[in-house]
Parts: sequence; C-alpha cells; structure tokens
Amino acid sequence: MKDVIYDDFQNAVNDSLLRHKSILDILTKLGESSARINRAVAKSTTNCGCIEVNAKKQELNMDENSDLSSLKASLSTHLEGELCDSCRYIIEKEIGNNLFYLTSLCNLLNLNLYDILLREYDKINTLGKYTFR
Repeated sequence: MKDVIYDDFQNAVNDSLLRHKSILDILTKLGESSARINRAVAKSTTNCGCIEVNAKKQELNMDENSDLSSLKASLSTHLEGELCDSCRYIIEKEIGNNLFYLTSLCNLLNLNLYDILLREYDKINTLGKYTFR
C-alpha cells in the first residue's frame, strides 16, 4: 500500500511539472531548494531564535570498553530548543519543494523513488550501525 503513495506522488509531480522540464532546470532548482532549507534553518536560529546552534568539536572518548552505543550517546547534534510553529511550517514547505524537485529528477532519469527508498532502507537494516553516516 505504501508504494502506491510514492507512485501517486511521483505521477502527480510528473503531471504538474510544466516550466522546469529541462534536466538543467531541475538540477539547479534542486540545489536551490536545498539552499532554501539551509537558509530556513539558519533563520530559525538568527531571526526567530526558537532553536540555537551551540557547535564545538565532537569529543570521541573511545577506549577498549567502548561500543557503538556509547559512541552515539557521546556525540551531540549541537542543537538546542524546538522549532516554533512558524519556523516548522516554513522548513516543512521548503523540504516539500525539495522533494518535488528530487522526484522530478527521478522522473526525468526514469528512476522510481520508492525503489530507491527501499534499497536505502534495506542497506541501513543490513548494515545497521555500521553504515556510519
């Protein structure tokens, strides 16, 4: 059933893309939408203040008794606070635009978004913590 949602979304994107049919248009719009996500997150910090970024060097305190769980627990996201409703709405909108152009790229290259998601999901489940991204 879930694959139907992805296929429907991919078909809807294909039907609604009019102005930016060129691969060059789609690639540049995808890059632009990624930048707009970055900008929206930055503005949540600098303009709104609902989140704060407190970044510093990640300290990896590994010894012979350490395991991956303790390593993961020792790493920080550098993020404090929660998105306010306004910032959440803007970031969700920008991520939606990014998904639109990513799906448009898949359509032009005759790639199935659901199949890509499944392969990535299988890789994560197979390798587990050892994917190290």
